[in-house]
Amino acid sequence: MKAFSIFRGIIQLDLGKAGLDGKCGKIKNMEFRRLLVLFNGFRIILGQGRKGGIELVIQILAIVVALGLLIFLAYRGYPVIIIAPIVTLLAVILSGGHLLPSYTETYMTFAANYIKAFFPIFLLGAVFGKVMEMSGAAASIAKTIVKSLGSKQAILAVVLACSALTYGGVSLFVVAFAVYPFAAAIFKEADIPKRLLPGTIALGAFTYTMDALPGTPQIQNIIPTNYFGTDTYAAPIMGIIGAIMVFTGGMIWLERRRKQAAANGEGYGEGHINEPESAEQQNLPNFWLSIVPLILVVAFNFAFSRSAISVKHWYDASMLKETFNIADVSTVTSSWSLIVALAIGIIAAMLLNVGRIKVKLASGLTAAAMGSLLAIFNTASEVGFGNVVKTLPGFSVIQNWVFNASGNPLVSEAIAVNVLAGITGSASGGLSIALEVMGSHYLQVAQSVGITPEMLHRIASMASGGMDTLPHNGAVITLLAITGLTHRQSYKDIFAITILKTVTVFIIAFATSLFI
Repeated sequence: MKAFSIFRGIIQLDLGKAGLDGKCGKIKNMEFRRLLVLFNGFRIILGQGRKGGIELVIQILAIVVALGLLIFLAYRGYPVIIIAPIVTLLAVILSGGHLLPSYTETYMTFAANYIKAFFPIFLLGAVFGKVMEMSGAAASIAKTIVKSLGSKQAILAVVLACSALTYGGVSLFVVAFAVYPFAAAIFKEADIPKRLLPGTIALGAFTYTMDALPGTPQIQNIIPTNYFGTDTYAAPIMGIIGAIMVFTGGMIWLERRRKQAAANGEGYGEGHINEPESAEQQNLPNFWLSIVPLILVVAFNFAFSRSAISVKHWYDASMLKETFNIADVSTVTSSWSLIVALAIGIIAAMLLNVGRIKVKLASGLTAAAMGSLLAIFNTASEVGFGNVVKTLPGFSVIQNWVFNASGNPLVSEAIAVNVLAGITGSASGGLSIALEVMGSHYLQVAQSVGITPEMLHRIASMASGGMDTLPHNGAVITLLAITGLTHRQSYKDIFAITILKTVTVFIIAFATSLFI
């Protein structure tokens, strides 16, 4: 198609100039040229009704329509596992592609590869969270932190309780269930509006401990290791600075909202649903024993990643290459280290309260396994969708639009991950699609301008936890259901945290480029 070839040639010329400049600072001077490129591209695509231009528009619309249907149907509650392949094949048909090969050889292959790479993390993470819940350890940690700080620091107490659990490896959903009874009680005691509770939990569980702090075992910090050859401690200074910015900004927002409510005479409120039963009567294990599994996960994850006992030294490199086709052990080091660390944490958590766990171990493990299967198959389905879409003719134009949104690879990556996470309503899903489709390109361009893979890892991870928390996000919906509140009552504060997180990522990305 002539129109497409001309457009691609203009884009490639622009990218070539960007590469020759060699520095992000010089690339910034190309913004006018980039806008001109995009304008010319649109003009060529629309092409006054020319056949090639119309075909290209249809191919782009095929992708947009398929993606729009995926968002809409997922938001309406249809299972992603089923709708993802359907909308994928719709995009193939509209693009004039090959239906069955696209499904069996592209969609299923990449979905299966994703499951192979990450299922142990999903499964063990779910089991660890469930065992921490069944043993009472998660509730004990939440209760102690909340009660220690007291009602005068109710918001801070809830944020720190959530942060401790998520950084220790407990899944976000388990954290919300474990913290809620104590958080609701202390909010009621402090007479803080209950509508602020979801935003408070979101700040502690869905932001900096999920993807910014180095070493966090959450899946959003694991996924980039598979694409950039990094580990979970990538770019620690960048991550810590980002975490401080998000924590500080979030606390300022929530405290401001609390003071506004107090000035208006608004208290906890009455007539709420899903009010928790008294948490004081629960027979919970000792706090210091309860935090042992979290400490073990964090400590052993670090030891097996970066110390003399790292898992990369456990096996002979030539044997791994010849027998298991692992050319570079660093590509699996992060996964292996976290698998072992989580296994140790699970054993420790089970030993905390054997009698209590034994009664409901079978049902608990079944629930954890089912939850992990649903989570990874949903994400793998989105990965399959993304990999089929990237083979379609119209994707090259969309890809170039994203790449040319900024000459800074970190900013461009942040845009791509944020947009896809927001569209899919999933941090891990959006992150996986973005890196599957564009990760190798970002790595190549970044290294040419002096940006390390570790920086790409941290920006990608943090960006995934930005716009993912739009109203259709599963974690948001679950959190509101747990607390018995609605989007109308509480989403404003969750959205404020979302915007804060998103802005922080771009500030970090822009600031980093100034020192390269």
